[in-house]
Amino acid sequence: MKYNLCLMWCLIFGIKAIAQESIRIAHPIVGEVPQKVTDEYRPVVEGVKTSVWVENLTIPWSLKFLPNGDALVSQRPGSIVRIPSGTNSKETYLELPEVTHEVDAGLMGMDLHPEFGKNGWIYVMYAYRNVSSELTCKVVRLIHKGNTAVVDKVVLDDIPAYAIHLGGRIAFGPDGMLYIGTGDLANPYIAQDLTSLASKILRITPEGSIPSDNPFPNSPVFSYGHRVVQGFAWDPETGAFFNSEHGPSGAEVEGSVRYRDEINLVKKGGNHGWPLVVGAPKIPDYQDPIACWNLAAVPPGGMVFHDGDLFVASLGGQSILRLVLDRNNNFEVKKIERWFSYAPSRGIYGRFRDITVGPDGHLYAITSNTDGRAPLQLNDDRIIKIEITK
Repeated sequence: MKYNLCLMWCLIFGIKAIAQESIRIAHPIVGEVPQKVTDEYRPVVEGVKTSVWVENLTIPWSLKFLPNGDALVSQRPGSIVRIPSGTNSKETYLELPEVTHEVDAGLMGMDLHPEFGKNGWIYVMYAYRNVSSELTCKVVRLIHKGNTAVVDKVVLDDIPAYAIHLGGRIAFGPDGMLYIGTGDLANPYIAQDLTSLASKILRITPEGSIPSDNPFPNSPVFSYGHRVVQGFAWDPETGAFFNSEHGPSGAEVEGSVRYRDEINLVKKGGNHGWPLVVGAPKIPDYQDPIACWNLAAVPPGGMVFHDGDLFVASLGGQSILRLVLDRNNNFEVKKIERWFSYAPSRGIYGRFRDITVGPDGHLYAITSNTDGRAPLQLNDDRIIKIEITK
């Protein structure tokens, strides 16, 4: 395991070294942290009960529940597993041999069509090598067939990809459109290029066409200036749209700036600043985040609203973040709690990749320790059931 971890990081830093030699170096304006509160560490959360539901997953990425209570988990090497309702056992649901798994690339985001009960449509995003052997991403629609699924159609193809910084989250919004998060491929200024699908939030119809009310004519781009998009959530009370994304890693090509992972209130057509700005510089041309972190990495993943609060899976932060928001004051962050964590990058369960609400009304979160970036715990990776009893 130690050898694999070393090899992986050598590959990542090798990729970044090449990028630094051939790609324009960013010099972002560094803004302040927008939230006025300090994170509260809660290794044990009063009124919250946790239990391990499923074990021995392999780099799980996305967790979704079907209407019948079954759960589906996408695994980055290229498979989807099914957990039948009322059990904690795993069954192979679908293998996708076209998937290319390289470092962060592989099978990633997954979501159900809003009318899944009628059409059985499931959407997935994954990396593969095209006919020119170039790493790229596509979004594919599957049709649910009970204990398995079949590939129906490619919804969107030729999404730029790379072994790192490629995003991968997909989700249907309350408007019935499919939102797709991408990354900057270790090429920062691509985030400001509206002709590229990289480093953007994209919005398309379930069939893959461009909605007529998108902000840029004949373009799937919904917002831009994102570094690496990792999570989506819509506030059920207001419909406001939020995303999570990873901040810079300190590489020379990123101006040697590090941290500043973000939670954003996404605006249609908005420029979220990367790589021109990071943090909250309060420059009118850019959308400031509602929360970011400047002292240590808190790379966020999937996110979901539950009982009025925003819950975010944190990878390097090794926690579940609970954000209490003030809806009457432009979603100002009133409190941030780091559940199951006792110090920066130190947590009880390790890294978390995704979080969702189950059919029983409880939270379910998947860990991400088998990806080689954290010490393995017994029977990793796991799904943790989180019951709020207070």
